[in-house]
Amino acid sequence: MAVNLNAPDPARLHPVAGVRLGTAMAGVRKAGRRDLTVIELAPGANVAAVFTQNRFCAAPVQVCRSHLAAGAGIRALLVNTGNANAGTGDEGLARARACCDALAQLLGVAPHQVLPFSTGVIMEPLPHERVIAGLPAALADLDARHWAIAAEAIMTTDTVPKAASREVRIDGREVAVTGIAKGAGMIRPNMATMLGFVATDAAVEPALLQALVKEAAERSFNRITIDGDTSTNDSFVLVASGAAGNAPVTQFDSEDGALLRDAVIAVAEELAQAIVRDGEGASKFITVRVDGGRSQAECRLVAYAIAHSPLVKTAFFASDPNLGRILAAVGYAGINDLDQTLIDLDLGDVAVVRRGGRLETYREEDGQRVMKGAEITVRVNLNRGAEMASVWTCDLSTEYVRINADYRS
Repeated sequence: MAVNLNAPDPARLHPVAGVRLGTAMAGVRKAGRRDLTVIELAPGANVAAVFTQNRFCAAPVQVCRSHLAAGAGIRALLVNTGNANAGTGDEGLARARACCDALAQLLGVAPHQVLPFSTGVIMEPLPHERVIAGLPAALADLDARHWAIAAEAIMTTDTVPKAASREVRIDGREVAVTGIAKGAGMIRPNMATMLGFVATDAAVEPALLQALVKEAAERSFNRITIDGDTSTNDSFVLVASGAAGNAPVTQFDSEDGALLRDAVIAVAEELAQAIVRDGEGASKFITVRVDGGRSQAECRLVAYAIAHSPLVKTAFFASDPNLGRILAAVGYAGINDLDQTLIDLDLGDVAVVRRGGRLETYREEDGQRVMKGAEITVRVNLNRGAEMASVWTCDLSTEYVRINADYRS
């Protein structure tokens, strides 16, 4: 059961001019479900992306990088679920390229103008013939309003489709920013086993778009963790179709640039948090905030140490205020000159530790009250600087073990 997360309302997802989405049932792994998505982009659209930092990256990630490097305008994104096409060697690359070739032929574009994305089981051959056979139906379904349907079609172990949308006024024109994402397990920073696609009809200078996708990823998908595993397939794509007709955004310190930047980051953050809320087996959504660091990097180091800890996460699942586990994670995070006598810890509205020691006024029943909630904030103050960082995570439950033990069955 997802934590305070509902399926998106299609009526609240703004269509993006120059972007159409179509889905189909290709039977990639299971019959009777939408598992193939085509996102068609109008000529002149600009595309930027960031990918997994896992060195054992999947075939579609390798093909995407190659096609983006070719420098031709990207005209379509092709997404399949049910099979990751990872750990499949040269044959996996050949099958990913065959899918691009087939879609390119149907659209009348070059193969390197298609970007492939796959998610699902690792180290099994991609049934590319099923993907190719499903393409005509996906193209027949193309519609600018199909964001919610596409959000459902890219799901794997997700229980709720994930979509977000904003609208801002730039250069006197209404501009849409809409996105979808999938992900529920094998999630940790440096991207995750997630796919994210965000599009805007604003015109944006290409170099600025690449900077924006990196910043948006850093502010969103690189701030989440469910189980500490970095996937082979994760990809985050940002599209700017330019169809809104605004003067191209060339800098983010302008009023228009700041509005667009904030809208893209807001959509990305909402999608990232939705992934955590729908974490496999999750019953609690946890914000870990670390203040008082000398740098954001060391604050993130401490936040991730807490958020990754199986002992911390299982304690939250049980609503057990065994909060020494949090202090232990702070201590092993990797700050060599950390002074433990400066550390403060709060759990929600409850003060637990001051200057490295348990407060005499702290009562376990107060900690347990906070931990029984569906949404929890952990605040640590290092008291050694002025920087801060937050990450989002969930508890680790028995249901997580069941889901991943049964995943391939």
